[in-house]
Amino acid sequence: MKKITLLLAAIAVCCATMSAQTTSRWGVTAGVNINNVHFKQFDILPTSTMCGPQVGLTSEMNFGSGGFGVDAALLYTLKQGKVDYGSRTAWSSLGAGRETVSMHYIDVPLHLKFKYNRLGGMEDTFMPLVYFGPQFSFLPYGNHSDLNKYTPVSVYLDMGVGCELMRRVQIKGGYNFSIGQSFHTKLLDDNVAKNRTWYVNVTWFLK
Repeated sequence: MKKITLLLAAIAVCCATMSAQTTSRWGVTAGVNINNVHFKQFDILPTSTMCGPQVGLTSEMNFGSGGFGVDAALLYTLKQGKVDYGSRTAWSSLGAGRETVSMHYIDVPLHLKFKYNRLGGMEDTFMPLVYFGPQFSFLPYGNHSDLNKYTPVSVYLDMGVGCELMRRVQIKGGYNFSIGQSFHTKLLDDNVAKNRTWYVNVTWFLK
């Protein structure tokens, strides 16, 4: 009984210490992405990149003074791409041409983040950062559903670099790609497409 009591006391002290060294905050995020629809059979349908907006909320938790932390966000992201269905008779015979495929996502990225804060006082003005983690994307709506069968929930790997200015503003540039399919064409079920996306966003933290 005494050992259990000591163990519980030690856990409580560790939790209290971690809580005392942890700071959290949240902010507003806005940005833009450049997306490419990449088909598994890369030569089956010609594609080209398109831009889309991104907006939402981001929360961040930092652990102690070592620079490590985590962040999570809730973002609306429009990912688009041009697909030339008209280049193949199978689709052009249905009246399809060079179409804009639009996917409206609710993104939930979860990152492990590191900010280099050993800059001799300069970190109050500028801190470089890197991050990496999974992203879960929920698709309420995708257009051209007569041509495509969309995946309602996708998992991405998300990574990037950036900087923090004045301890308040974070500018990030990153890349994410879907691990599984984003959609497949209804005409050929094995014609699988994935999103590959570059993006830049800015977060203004409220404290």
